[in-house]
Amino acid sequence: MSTARKSGMASEGNFFEDFRLNQEIRHATPRTITQGDVAVYSGLFGPRFAVQSAETFARAIGYPRAPVDDLLVFHVVFGKTVPDISLNAVANLGYAECRFLKAVYPGDTLHAVSEVIGLKENSNRRTGIVYVRSRGFNQDADVVLDYVRWVMVRKRDEAAPTSDEKAPQLSKSVDAASLGSACPTLKVSGYDTTLAGSPHKFGDYAVGEKIDHIDGITVEEAEHQIATRLYQNPARIHFNAFAESKGRFGRRLIYGGHVISLARALTFNGFGNAFHVAAINGGRHVNPLFAGCTVFAWSEVLARSEIPGRADVGALRLRTIATKDRPCADFPLKDGDEYDPAVILDLDYWVLMPR
Repeated sequence: MSTARKSGMASEGNFFEDFRLNQEIRHATPRTITQGDVAVYSGLFGPRFAVQSAETFARAIGYPRAPVDDLLVFHVVFGKTVPDISLNAVANLGYAECRFLKAVYPGDTLHAVSEVIGLKENSNRRTGIVYVRSRGFNQDADVVLDYVRWVMVRKRDEAAPTSDEKAPQLSKSVDAASLGSACPTLKVSGYDTTLAGSPHKFGDYAVGEKIDHIDGITVEEAEHQIATRLYQNPARIHFNAFAESKGRFGRRLIYGGHVISLARALTFNGFGNAFHVAAINGGRHVNPLFAGCTVFAWSEVLARSEIPGRADVGALRLRTIATKDRPCADFPLKDGDEYDPAVILDLDYWVLMPR
């Protein structure tokens, strides 16, 4: 009669008490981005921005070829960090100081490194907040992405002591003067607004302008799981229906980045020439999203900025609000001090547009 023996070969992931301030974590596994990845991403979200959609369009304005969608880059780098940072997460809470620093093209290989920059145990002593700065590198060791996120992580043992606590001071926005390194100098004469799908350029938008993106996208169960697997993000809360049936929501939670990509795709109707996400100033996943819900979005222009030394592009600071099962003709946001219950995402970011 054999006796079961638990092996130490498999990992349960890190819990809150396993993290230390200033800890550096090199993440597995490097990932080569292929045209197949780009095609799957397009099939899942339907982004229509011309620069990422057409080699001919990209070359006509000065790119060597069509770059990989900025958010696909973000999700792949994010996915690398999950096994070490958020495998035991309750929720991903927010982002700050996110900069897209170098264009990524099919054939590039990305890997990620994170530094723990903050820790704060919650009063319930069952969870804590982990702040990390993560960087994505290409095969030449160039930084393509740099961002901060904070995530609520379970404790393995509620009685376990925690290391020194610190909540980092984070910038409220990325300086517009630092934008643009991932965008080559454009040949503006080659930018065909008819092919791009919108006549509106940088100078056509006014601060305070609000745009309802009108369209809605219903999320299917299979889609959000395929998307999260595409990024090699193994967070259990997105996949394990058996475990999550006994969890907080009673079902699988859709990855917050899925909402960001849906909202970004929806913004094409209104910002068709906003071809490049240059930075994310901040973001909050306000409420959870589940399969079967329909996502809508609206945006407000928070600021316009010229970029020093760039006559080809300008930067718009946008606030995009995504909702579930709630069209956005009346721009839902808050009811008093609280968010409207339909709001699922509040994202503040910079995009580049031709001038």
